[in-house]
Amino acid sequence: MAYHQNRRERGPGLDGIIFAMPELPDIVVYVEALAARVVGHRLEGVRITGPSLLRSHKPALETAYGRTVKSVRRMGKRIVIDLGDDLFLVLHLMIAGRLAWKAPQAPIPKKVGLAGFDFDSGTLVLTEASTRKRASLHLVAGAESLDQHEPGGLEVLEATWSAFAQRLRSENHTLKRALSDPRLFSGIGNAYSDEILHRARLSPMMLTGRITDTVAEQLHTAAVEVLTEWTERLRAEADGEFPTKVTAFRPQMAVHGRFRQPCPVCGAPVQRIVYAANQTNYCPGCQTEGKILADRSLSRLLRDDWPRSLDQLEELAQPK
Repeated sequence: MAYHQNRRERGPGLDGIIFAMPELPDIVVYVEALAARVVGHRLEGVRITGPSLLRSHKPALETAYGRTVKSVRRMGKRIVIDLGDDLFLVLHLMIAGRLAWKAPQAPIPKKVGLAGFDFDSGTLVLTEASTRKRASLHLVAGAESLDQHEPGGLEVLEATWSAFAQRLRSENHTLKRALSDPRLFSGIGNAYSDEILHRARLSPMMLTGRITDTVAEQLHTAAVEVLTEWTERLRAEADGEFPTKVTAFRPQMAVHGRFRQPCPVCGAPVQRIVYAANQTNYCPGCQTEGKILADRSLSRLLRDDWPRSLDQLEELAQPK
């Protein structure tokens, strides 16, 4: 399982391993791989070993057994499995949750295993290699109940630049916070917000209330390019197999996770801003006119604009 050794990047998992939340490109590739294996197949049962995983009790999980999967889709950073008759499994991996496709009735790993979803075609194994178990599973009945799990973020790949601009300006935040907020934009988190801002050559600390139409269009174009390119890259990497290298730390990235390494565009060393459990990576040459954004001088802005952790930001979009 992919990991990163820098402890300041994310909260630690088991044995000090660092994980990052899967974002839109990874979730899309997960959904495609899962759909190819379970649509049209029967869910025979779910074996849960993680006591905190199941967050709903009505309807009972057993209601899902024996049903044939109609479709699999993405909802923000959630995976939705449609079992027909308005019955849905909603899975949120959070930061350290990962999926693997195994042979039927495959065992669930003892140390990190949370569940095994047994289909007549194989078993989907869910693990979470973190000391804090945040992954969640809900079984919901009805479209209205499913809608409660929709964070409300705009689907950037489907939106016009003007709709994107309107959503940006709906609240006054830093660009970094706005892009990462699941209630504003769907599926974008810490990693791809860094990459999008670098592509757009914009400071992560620019306030959304001050952006012009030109800047909004520039940012929208960058977001579409980055999300599309990375989805295609991860799809090609999987090459029809079930994804096994789900991580936000990739050597091909321009700035995310590349502190002090040279920017691939201008060669300037990548910098970062760290506040609590949050981190922003940027290139001063491409994004801030050569200026280094000092952590101390930005502490008040970050305190006002960010929750204390990435988990908290994501949990703002959880159903009440």
